[in-house]
Amino acid sequence: MEKNNSVKDPLRIAAVTFLVLVALLICYGAVRKNLSRKAEANSAPRYIFLFIGDGMGNSHVAAAESWLSWKKGQNGGEQLLFTTFPELAMMSTYSADHQVTCSSASATAFSCGIKTNNGFIGAAPDSLPAESFAKGLHEKGYRVGIMSSVPINHATPAAFYAHQTDRYGYYPITLQLPASGYEFFGGPGFAEFAGRNGDEEPSDVFLERNGYTVCHGPDELRSNMDKPNLVFCDASNRGRSADEYSLDYDSTRTPIADILRLNLEYFGTEEPFFIMCEGGEIDWAAHENSVYPMVQAILRFNDAVAVAYEFYLSHPDETLIVVTADHETGGLAIGYDYSWHQSVQDWAAVEADWAEQGHRDTFGIEERLRRQNSWGFGWSTNEHTGAPVPVYAIGKHAERFNGRIDNTDIPRLITG
Repeated sequence: MEKNNSVKDPLRIAAVTFLVLVALLICYGAVRKNLSRKAEANSAPRYIFLFIGDGMGNSHVAAAESWLSWKKGQNGGEQLLFTTFPELAMMSTYSADHQVTCSSASATAFSCGIKTNNGFIGAAPDSLPAESFAKGLHEKGYRVGIMSSVPINHATPAAFYAHQTDRYGYYPITLQLPASGYEFFGGPGFAEFAGRNGDEEPSDVFLERNGYTVCHGPDELRSNMDKPNLVFCDASNRGRSADEYSLDYDSTRTPIADILRLNLEYFGTEEPFFIMCEGGEIDWAAHENSVYPMVQAILRFNDAVAVAYEFYLSHPDETLIVVTADHETGGLAIGYDYSWHQSVQDWAAVEADWAEQGHRDTFGIEERLRRQNSWGFGWSTNEHTGAPVPVYAIGKHAERFNGRIDNTDIPRLITG
């Protein structure tokens, strides 16, 4: 009996050891799988869209929805697509040296997550370059697209690829574009196409010489989609500077929604991507205190958001869409006229006035303000204000965009 027990004991020990090892392996596998799921849940979205409506405050959004409601014969109730998104935050916009920011400082906050001085682009207050989170994503394998409805070297798009202490140095900004290595840039074209005095190497020649294919118009871009790095410009801006601060919207220009479609067609879905899309002429119209072209600019911006939303519907678990503004412009209010007589927002008069002017502003600022005030729209300034701006979000990690945030929080909230 003692001999049999001495034989069985090692067998029992081996069996118990085997079962313990199996149990440990099962637990390890479960823990590893759980950690993998948590890592995946906390990872950056695969497809990221950041929309920036330049100068688009709460009242600007309300005015656009007021116009949409009027078109339906209602006093209210109609919404822009992005205001239907489930998450809403309010965002502060002050810069490092001013309570009221400029576009370059706010775009740098979006791009680099830091406060900087007004007039600086992609640079800290000490003038040293600051890295964009888009660059960090690019280094992780994301393709990057930067586009705007205004020149590609204006402040907001520039903050994602350039480092300058003068936002108005458009040509030096262009010279820094190739160093980003980003795969797609799009917009009407470039300000200071051949330098401030017109005696520098043309922007398209410089970019072609530094690894980019510059395409003028949709057909030309589609015929070059096999190339590694593309720049889209309007056909009308071949060999010339793009217009700046113009309210005379040219219907021959490629809408920002179509530029985004071209970018998505070029990128596909095999690789992750980040796209920044700016509606720049919203700000231009607000600077002029002109409500009708401002609303039309917001509607074009909303059309671009709709393109991203259509993409999101096919990839809801992998896509994040964030829509916001860099600051508020104009101090727009919707309400009574100066005589305190209750007024109705008279969109019929606004629209007729715009048509009578030939779809451009021909009045001086005082006459324009007088007319708009009588129609229920008032402006407090023709510059930026320090008012907080809205942030709308949908998709993966959209719940992070909630409550009161600062513009420097945007990179962290997007990437985690």
